[in-house]
Amino acid sequence: MAKTIGYIGLGKMGKGMVENLLGKGWGVVAFNRTPAATEEVAEKGAIPAYTLAEVVEKLASPRLVWLMVPHQAVDDVLAELVPLLSEGDTVIDGGNSFYKNSMRHADELTKKGIHFLDAGTSGGPGGAREGACTMVGGGKEIFDRYEELFRDISVKDGYAYFGKAGAGHFVKMVHNGIEYGMMQAIGEGFEVMKKSPFNLDLERVANLYNHQSVIESRLVGWAESAFKEYGEGLDVISGKVSHSGEGLWTVETAKEFGVPVPIIEGSLKFREESQSNPSYTGQVVSALRNQFGGHSVKKEHE
Repeated sequence: MAKTIGYIGLGKMGKGMVENLLGKGWGVVAFNRTPAATEEVAEKGAIPAYTLAEVVEKLASPRLVWLMVPHQAVDDVLAELVPLLSEGDTVIDGGNSFYKNSMRHADELTKKGIHFLDAGTSGGPGGAREGACTMVGGGKEIFDRYEELFRDISVKDGYAYFGKAGAGHFVKMVHNGIEYGMMQAIGEGFEVMKKSPFNLDLERVANLYNHQSVIESRLVGWAESAFKEYGEGLDVISGKVSHSGEGLWTVETAKEFGVPVPIIEGSLKFREESQSNPSYTGQVVSALRNQFGGHSVKKEHE
Protein backbone atom coordinates (compact mmCIF):
# COMPACT_ATOMS: atom_id res chain seq x y z
CA MET A 1 0.00 0.00 0.00
CA ALA A 2 1.32 3.43 -0.95
CA LYS A 3 1.32 5.55 2.19
CA THR A 4 -0.29 8.59 0.58
CA ILE A 5 -3.56 10.18 1.63
CA GLY A 6 -5.67 13.21 0.84
CA TYR A 7 -6.81 14.98 4.01
CA ILE A 8 -9.78 17.35 4.00
CA GLY A 9 -10.47 19.41 7.12
CA LEU A 10 -7.70 20.91 9.24
CA GLY A 11 -9.39 21.91 12.47
CA LYS A 12 -8.01 21.00 15.90
CA MET A 13 -8.31 17.26 15.22
CA GLY A 14 -7.30 17.44 11.57
CA LYS A 15 -4.08 19.37 12.11
CA GLY A 16 -2.96 17.00 14.83
CA MET A 17 -3.70 13.90 12.79
CA VAL A 18 -1.88 15.27 9.75
CA GLU A 19 1.19 15.86 11.92
CA ASN A 20 0.86 12.34 13.29
CA LEU A 21 0.64 10.89 9.78
CA LEU A 22 3.63 12.89 8.58
CA GLY A 23 5.62 11.54 11.49
CA LYS A 24 4.66 7.99 10.49
CA GLY A 25 6.01 8.44 6.97
CA TRP A 26 2.77 9.24 5.15
CA GLY A 27 2.59 11.64 2.24
CA VAL A 28 -0.36 13.93 3.00
CA VAL A 29 -2.13 16.15 0.47
CA ALA A 30 -3.92 18.58 2.77
CA PHE A 31 -6.87 20.89 2.13
CA ASN A 32 -8.88 23.25 4.29
CA ARG A 33 -11.46 25.80 3.16
CA THR A 34 -9.39 28.49 4.91
CA PRO A 35 -5.95 28.50 3.22
CA ALA A 36 -4.10 29.58 6.38
CA ALA A 37 -4.62 26.15 7.93
CA THR A 38 -3.40 24.47 4.75
CA GLU A 39 -0.28 26.60 4.78
CA GLU A 40 0.32 25.78 8.44
CA VAL A 41 0.48 22.03 7.84
CA ALA A 42 2.44 22.56 4.61
CA GLU A 43 5.19 24.09 6.74
CA LYS A 44 5.31 20.79 8.62
CA GLY A 45 5.70 18.73 5.44
CA ALA A 46 2.22 18.24 4.00
CA ILE A 47 1.58 18.83 0.30
CA PRO A 48 -0.79 21.81 0.08
CA ALA A 49 -3.96 21.80 -2.01
CA TYR A 50 -6.28 24.76 -2.30
CA THR A 51 -9.26 23.08 -3.96
CA LEU A 52 -10.78 19.62 -3.76
CA ALA A 53 -9.89 19.14 -7.42
CA GLU A 54 -6.26 19.81 -6.54
CA VAL A 55 -6.40 17.17 -3.79
CA VAL A 56 -7.60 14.58 -6.30
CA GLU A 57 -5.08 15.65 -8.94
CA LYS A 58 -2.17 15.24 -6.52
CA LEU A 59 -3.12 11.68 -5.50
CA ALA A 60 -2.25 8.58 -7.52
CA SER A 61 -4.99 6.00 -8.16
CA PRO A 62 -6.42 4.27 -6.28
CA ARG A 63 -6.89 7.36 -4.14
CA LEU A 64 -7.46 7.43 -0.39
CA VAL A 65 -9.18 10.53 1.04
CA TRP A 66 -9.92 11.25 4.70
CA LEU A 67 -12.67 13.70 5.67
CA MET A 68 -12.38 15.45 9.03
CA VAL A 69 -15.13 18.04 8.74
CA PRO A 70 -18.23 18.85 10.86
CA HIS A 71 -21.06 16.40 10.25
CA GLN A 72 -23.18 19.22 8.81
CA ALA A 73 -20.62 19.69 6.01
CA VAL A 74 -20.14 16.07 4.91
CA ASP A 75 -22.93 16.02 2.32
CA ASP A 76 -21.66 19.21 0.67
CA VAL A 77 -18.05 18.03 0.63
CA LEU A 78 -19.02 14.66 -0.87
CA ALA A 79 -21.24 16.35 -3.47
CA GLU A 80 -18.18 18.24 -4.72
CA LEU A 81 -15.58 15.53 -4.15
CA VAL A 82 -17.20 12.35 -5.47
CA PRO A 83 -17.56 13.48 -9.12
CA LEU A 84 -13.79 14.06 -9.11
CA LEU A 85 -12.98 10.53 -7.92
CA SER A 86 -12.65 7.29 -9.89
CA GLU A 87 -13.83 3.73 -9.39
CA GLY A 88 -11.67 2.00 -6.80
CA ASP A 89 -10.97 5.15 -4.78
CA THR A 90 -11.76 5.18 -1.06
CA VAL A 91 -13.28 7.87 1.16
CA ILE A 92 -13.06 7.68 4.95
CA ASP A 93 -15.28 9.90 7.10
CA GLY A 94 -13.35 10.37 10.34
CA GLY A 95 -15.64 13.01 11.87
CA ASN A 96 -18.62 12.70 14.19
CA SER A 97 -21.28 11.84 11.62
CA PHE A 98 -24.65 10.27 12.45
CA TYR A 99 -24.37 6.57 11.70
CA LYS A 100 -27.46 6.47 9.46
CA ASN A 101 -25.92 9.20 7.30
CA SER A 102 -22.78 7.08 7.01
CA MET A 103 -24.87 4.11 5.92
CA ARG A 104 -26.43 6.32 3.25
CA HIS A 105 -23.06 7.68 2.12
CA ALA A 106 -21.68 4.16 1.80
CA ASP A 107 -24.64 3.12 -0.31
CA GLU A 108 -24.39 6.18 -2.56
CA LEU A 109 -20.64 5.84 -3.09
CA THR A 110 -20.74 2.08 -3.61
CA LYS A 111 -23.13 2.59 -6.53
CA LYS A 112 -20.41 4.73 -8.13
CA GLY A 113 -17.69 2.14 -7.50
CA ILE A 114 -16.13 4.18 -4.69
CA HIS A 115 -15.37 2.59 -1.32
CA PHE A 116 -16.45 4.19 1.95
CA LEU A 117 -15.36 3.64 5.55
CA ASP A 118 -16.69 5.42 8.64
CA ALA A 119 -14.13 5.96 11.38
CA GLY A 120 -15.25 7.31 14.74
CA THR A 121 -12.20 8.97 16.26
CA SER A 122 -11.84 9.63 19.99
CA GLY A 123 -9.11 11.34 21.96
CA GLY A 124 -9.48 15.03 21.14
CA PRO A 125 -6.68 17.08 19.58
CA GLY A 126 -4.09 15.41 21.78
CA GLY A 127 -5.20 11.96 20.69
CA ALA A 128 -5.23 13.00 17.05
CA ARG A 129 -1.61 14.12 17.39
CA GLU A 130 -0.25 11.37 19.63
CA GLY A 131 -2.54 8.44 18.87
CA ALA A 132 -6.31 8.20 18.79
CA CYS A 133 -8.89 5.51 19.58
CA THR A 134 -10.49 4.62 16.25
CA MET A 135 -13.74 2.73 15.58
CA VAL A 136 -14.22 1.58 11.99
CA GLY A 137 -17.17 0.42 9.89
CA GLY A 138 -17.50 -0.46 6.21
CA GLY A 139 -16.34 -3.21 3.88
CA LYS A 140 -13.98 -5.61 5.64
CA GLU A 141 -11.73 -5.97 2.61
CA ILE A 142 -11.28 -2.19 2.45
CA PHE A 143 -10.55 -2.01 6.17
CA ASP A 144 -7.96 -4.76 5.70
CA ARG A 145 -6.43 -2.88 2.77
CA TYR A 146 -5.94 0.26 4.86
CA GLU A 147 -5.41 -1.29 8.29
CA GLU A 148 -1.89 0.16 8.40
CA LEU A 149 -3.45 3.63 8.31
CA PHE A 150 -5.64 2.90 11.33
CA ARG A 151 -2.70 1.36 13.14
CA ASP A 152 -0.59 4.45 12.44
CA ILE A 153 -3.15 7.02 13.63
CA SER A 154 -4.10 5.11 16.79
CA VAL A 155 -2.50 4.28 20.11
CA LYS A 156 -1.29 0.70 20.53
CA ASP A 157 -4.30 -1.62 20.27
CA GLY A 158 -6.44 1.50 19.86
CA TYR A 159 -8.41 0.65 16.73
CA ALA A 160 -10.99 -1.97 15.82
CA TYR A 161 -13.24 -2.95 12.93
CA PHE A 162 -16.90 -3.37 13.92
CA GLY A 163 -18.75 -4.41 10.78
CA LYS A 164 -20.74 -2.98 7.94
CA ALA A 165 -20.99 0.72 7.06
CA GLY A 166 -22.24 2.86 9.93
CA ALA A 167 -20.91 0.58 12.67
CA GLY A 168 -17.87 2.74 13.39
CA HIS A 169 -19.88 5.93 13.80
CA PHE A 170 -22.54 4.04 15.78
CA VAL A 171 -19.96 2.86 18.32
CA LYS A 172 -18.51 6.38 18.51
CA MET A 173 -21.99 7.89 18.98
CA VAL A 174 -22.68 5.63 21.96
CA HIS A 175 -19.18 6.38 23.29
CA ASN A 176 -20.05 10.07 23.32
CA GLY A 177 -23.39 9.41 25.00
CA ILE A 178 -21.59 7.49 27.75
CA GLU A 179 -19.08 10.35 27.96
CA TYR A 180 -21.96 12.78 28.62
CA GLY A 181 -23.12 10.69 31.58
CA MET A 182 -19.64 10.21 33.04
CA MET A 183 -18.84 13.91 32.81
CA GLN A 184 -22.17 14.78 34.40
CA ALA A 185 -21.49 12.47 37.37
CA ILE A 186 -18.05 14.01 37.89
CA GLY A 187 -19.49 17.53 37.74
CA GLU A 188 -22.26 16.74 40.22
CA GLY A 189 -19.90 14.98 42.63
CA PHE A 190 -17.44 17.85 42.71
CA GLU A 191 -20.24 20.37 43.27
CA VAL A 192 -21.39 18.33 46.29
CA MET A 193 -17.82 18.40 47.63
CA LYS A 194 -17.42 22.11 46.93
CA LYS A 195 -20.53 22.87 49.02
CA SER A 196 -19.55 20.56 51.89
CA PRO A 197 -18.49 21.94 55.30
CA PHE A 198 -14.99 20.44 54.97
CA ASN A 199 -13.19 23.08 52.86
CA LEU A 200 -11.89 20.32 50.59
CA ASP A 201 -8.94 20.79 48.23
CA LEU A 202 -10.66 19.63 45.04
CA GLU A 203 -7.48 19.45 43.01
CA ARG A 204 -6.05 17.14 45.63
CA VAL A 205 -9.25 15.07 45.67
CA ALA A 206 -9.08 14.65 41.89
CA ASN A 207 -5.42 13.68 42.12
CA LEU A 208 -6.16 11.07 44.79
CA TYR A 209 -9.11 9.64 42.90
CA ASN A 210 -6.71 9.00 40.04
CA HIS A 211 -4.49 6.72 42.11
CA GLN A 212 -6.13 3.30 41.81
CA SER A 213 -9.62 4.33 42.94
CA VAL A 214 -12.56 2.70 41.21
CA ILE A 215 -13.30 5.96 39.34
CA GLU A 216 -9.72 6.50 38.19
CA SER A 217 -9.98 7.81 34.62
CA ARG A 218 -8.70 10.27 32.07
CA LEU A 219 -11.73 12.43 32.82
CA VAL A 220 -10.83 12.67 36.51
CA GLY A 221 -7.28 13.49 35.44
CA TRP A 222 -8.60 16.29 33.27
CA ALA A 223 -10.62 17.57 36.24
CA GLU A 224 -7.39 17.81 38.22
CA SER A 225 -5.75 19.65 35.31
CA ALA A 226 -8.67 22.08 35.13
CA PHE A 227 -8.47 22.87 38.86
CA LYS A 228 -4.73 23.35 38.51
CA GLU A 229 -5.16 25.70 35.54
CA TYR A 230 -8.22 27.69 36.59
CA GLY A 231 -8.45 27.22 40.36
CA GLU A 232 -11.07 25.07 42.05
CA GLY A 233 -13.61 27.90 41.83
CA LEU A 234 -13.37 27.69 38.01
CA ASP A 235 -14.30 31.37 38.07
CA VAL A 236 -13.51 32.07 34.42
CA ILE A 237 -15.27 28.93 33.14
CA SER A 238 -18.84 29.09 31.87
CA GLY A 239 -21.54 27.08 33.61
CA LYS A 240 -23.41 26.87 30.30
CA VAL A 241 -22.51 23.54 28.69
CA SER A 242 -22.71 23.12 24.94
CA HIS A 243 -23.52 19.87 23.19
CA SER A 244 -22.54 18.89 19.67
CA GLY A 245 -25.18 16.34 18.74
CA GLU A 246 -23.88 12.89 19.63
CA GLY A 247 -25.63 12.76 23.02
CA LEU A 248 -28.93 13.66 21.40
CA TRP A 249 -28.39 11.04 18.69
CA THR A 250 -27.71 8.42 21.37
CA VAL A 251 -30.91 9.30 23.25
CA GLU A 252 -33.01 9.28 20.08
CA THR A 253 -31.50 5.98 18.92
CA ALA A 254 -32.07 4.40 22.33
CA LYS A 255 -35.75 5.42 22.17
CA GLU A 256 -35.96 3.90 18.69
CA PHE A 257 -34.59 0.63 20.11
CA GLY A 258 -36.82 0.77 23.19
CA VAL A 259 -33.85 1.09 25.55
CA PRO A 260 -34.18 3.44 28.56
CA VAL A 261 -31.11 5.68 29.00
CA PRO A 262 -32.05 7.95 31.94
CA ILE A 263 -28.45 8.87 32.79
CA ILE A 264 -27.48 9.94 29.27
CA GLU A 265 -30.86 11.60 28.72
CA GLY A 266 -30.54 13.48 32.01
CA SER A 267 -27.05 14.71 31.15
CA LEU A 268 -28.32 15.96 27.78
CA LYS A 269 -31.26 17.74 29.46
CA PHE A 270 -28.83 19.29 31.95
CA ARG A 271 -26.76 20.75 29.10
CA GLU A 272 -29.85 22.18 27.44
CA GLU A 273 -31.15 23.70 30.69
CA SER A 274 -27.71 25.03 31.63
CA GLN A 275 -28.09 27.72 28.96
CA SER A 276 -30.55 29.52 31.25
CA ASN A 277 -29.40 28.00 34.56
CA PRO A 278 -25.59 27.85 34.74
CA SER A 279 -24.08 26.10 37.76
CA TYR A 280 -20.84 24.85 39.26
CA THR A 281 -21.63 21.37 37.90
CA GLY A 282 -21.83 23.01 34.49
CA GLN A 283 -18.50 24.72 35.08
CA VAL A 284 -16.84 21.38 35.84
CA VAL A 285 -18.35 19.76 32.74
CA SER A 286 -17.34 22.76 30.61
CA ALA A 287 -13.82 22.62 32.02
CA LEU A 288 -13.57 18.94 31.11
CA ARG A 289 -14.68 19.71 27.54
CA ASN A 290 -11.96 22.33 27.38
CA GLN A 291 -9.28 20.00 28.70
CA PHE A 292 -9.79 17.10 26.31
CA GLY A 293 -11.38 18.79 23.31
CA GLY A 294 -9.95 22.29 23.34
CA HIS A 295 -13.47 23.74 23.37
CA SER A 296 -13.72 27.44 24.16
CA VAL A 297 -15.55 27.63 27.50
CA LYS A 298 -14.64 30.98 29.01
CA LYS A 299 -17.47 33.00 30.56
CA GLU A 300 -19.02 35.68 28.41
CA HIS A 301 -22.39 36.77 29.72
CA GLU A 302 -24.03 34.68 32.40
